Amino acid sequence: MASERFAPAKVNLFLHVGPLEPSGYHPICSLMVFADVGDRLSLSPATRMTFNVAGPFAVGLDGRSDNLVPRARDRLLASLGRAPTPFALTLDKQLPIAAGLGGGSADAAATLNLIAEVATSSGGGAPDQDRLDAIARELGADVAACLGSRPVIAEGWGDRLTPAPEMLALDAVLANPGAPSLTGAVYRAFDAAQGEALADRPELPRAFRSGPALATFLRACRNDLEGPAAELQPLIGETLAALRGERETLVARMSGSGASCFSLCSSRGDARRLADRLAAAHPTWWIRACRLGAPDCFGATPSGSPEVFTNP
Repeated sequence: MASERFAPAKVNLFLHVGPLEPSGYHPICSLMVFADVGDRLSLSPATRMTFNVAGPFAVGLDGRSDNLVPRARDRLLASLGRAPTPFALTLDKQLPIAAGLGGGSADAAATLNLIAEVATSSGGGAPDQDRLDAIARELGADVAACLGSRPVIAEGWGDRLTPAPEMLALDAVLANPGAPSLTGAVYRAFDAAQGEALADRPELPRAFRSGPALATFLRACRNDLEGPAAELQPLIGETLAALRGERETLVARMSGSGASCFSLCSSRGDARRLADRLAAAHPTWWIRACRLGAPDCFGATPSGSPEVFTNP
């Protein structure tokens, strides 16, 4: 029987980055939330193990040796210590590549969750949560955050996760100008700039009671990779200028190492109007009106009622 799993986009509402450590890593502090747009992974019976990529951003992904989906699959199956029944994995790639939306990490997390779900339903003995968490951390810090897809504060090297303050679902627009932003190059540019940035943790409230309240908080925060990324890819600056110049935007910022940027809005209507207007002005850009929070809760309450996202 075929099964599917959603892989939501990850958005860094702020990203504070410290200087490079002797370990070769940068300490960070980031508020991560997840969107109701993303990739989708499906699993179906097959005569041999296969992995295929479809969708608008599929080109060149299925043959890459560094793709996190087969790596997650193989690592989890090896940890189970038994020969699996063959299956096919198909990734419907809807998110842009090298976009700062954690697409590869979300896909890997979806792979772990999907295989675990199928193992549970088939009675084959599912891996426990501790095993999934350990494999996710081996694959990358963002994979661990994406495994639960709940709003979190990520600290350390991104591997130390704590629950984010409670928040309402956030109406937003995501915009990517169609240019990749390579994480390694952005961090090298950040190091070369020798700025004063620190991985400081802002004082967090217990809850954000509204989108405007969160936007006010975010204006005092930053993404320390935004400047270096925009120097390398000027289209990022153009995207931010386009978002910040619109009346619906409460706050706009780059996500992760770019090139995707987000705009928080006060309502779904504002987000949709902004997305439509930007799409008309920039027809080659990837633009989506969306909601941010925890995607497993979207639609869980009646239309028009606010969803509140909490962490256990």
